[in-house]
Amino acid sequence: MEQPQQTAAPEAGKPPLRVGMVGYAFMGAAHSQGWRTVGRVFDLPRSPVLAAICGRDATAVRAAADRYGWAAAETDWHALIERDDIDLVDICTPGDSHAEIALAALAAGKHVLCEKPLANTVEEAETMTAAAQAAYVRGQLAMVGFNYRRVPATALARSMVAEGRLGALRHLRVTYLQDWLVDAEFPLTWRLRKELAGSGALGDLGAHIVDLAQYLAGEQLAGVSALTETFVRERPLPGGPTSGLSAAASTGTGQVTVDDAALFTGRFTSGALASFEATRYATGRKNALRIELNGEHGSLAFDLERLNELSYHDGTEPGAHAGFRRILVTEPDHPYLDAWWPPGHGLGYEHTFVHQARDLVHAIAEGRQPEPSFADGLQVQRVLAAVEESAEKNSVYTPIAV
Repeated sequence: MEQPQQTAAPEAGKPPLRVGMVGYAFMGAAHSQGWRTVGRVFDLPRSPVLAAICGRDATAVRAAADRYGWAAAETDWHALIERDDIDLVDICTPGDSHAEIALAALAAGKHVLCEKPLANTVEEAETMTAAAQAAYVRGQLAMVGFNYRRVPATALARSMVAEGRLGALRHLRVTYLQDWLVDAEFPLTWRLRKELAGSGALGDLGAHIVDLAQYLAGEQLAGVSALTETFVRERPLPGGPTSGLSAAASTGTGQVTVDDAALFTGRFTSGALASFEATRYATGRKNALRIELNGEHGSLAFDLERLNELSYHDGTEPGAHAGFRRILVTEPDHPYLDAWWPPGHGLGYEHTFVHQARDLVHAIAEGRQPEPSFADGLQVQRVLAAVEESAEKNSVYTPIAV
């Protein structure tokens, strides 16, 4: 086990919160940014310390530790969990390892932050949630990382819905569009293998928009009807035929075993309707998440490509001058923004992970259940499973007479 290097001391008078992270790729970098920055921006009850980061490749994880500011590096997540200088384990790995790592970390007495989706199956998510609930009694907290809740504009939207500004909700429509799979020669990465990712666009993007829709609405989905599709069913192996995947050795390709796109409708417990679209085949769209909520008294709309803005229509105003207006969400009394820049100076994607870290540190210090909890992650997992089940049943179209 590698011993920690000299690291910055916790802020005077504040107990440390020593973080160990498993995974150092895209989400590992984003979470590192959050932990590294949060104590420099917000006044926290505990001082985060980047104690150790873990990955299988010793050279790569040591480079990541140096780049992101972690004091030590490990190549075995079991060793990271066993360290006595770790209070919280942050899981940024593919979904097939979430349950095993989270359960071991909770059993070892650690707090846990787990990237979304919580697990690859409902059964795994149920086991994780039960373990988290038992750990909560012992003073350990577990949170799932749905970072789009932490955009100041979406947090403001939630408060406006809760205040009744829209009245009873009637309809939500949500889309999350990307295009990184349009090229049929893009290799068969782990995100395209069901045994590692659980599902495709559904779990990767759909999990985000299901959680965001339920969070903003303040209620859960009660039922769904769905269609999914895989447009390119074989892709080149990232390491060729010798990569260890089941493939046609002569061509060096492997089967895509997840969905490329998912379309589904849903009904909330209140009776409000919703439509969802998640795809990695929207040519020209890089990370286009949009949600609109329509209620009896007004509407709200958010677009991630303009993440410092919220569109609001007050349906109670006279029609002669009513319409959607832009709220620039940069004021100090807007969520999270009292610690940042003067009004008009916008934030970005990386700040959602800073806000996520802030909220979790406060929850740990106060001993209260964080949001979203593992139970919230389980609810999303159940929706994803219902979408897959519905899509299987709807796989044959009813012909339309002409």
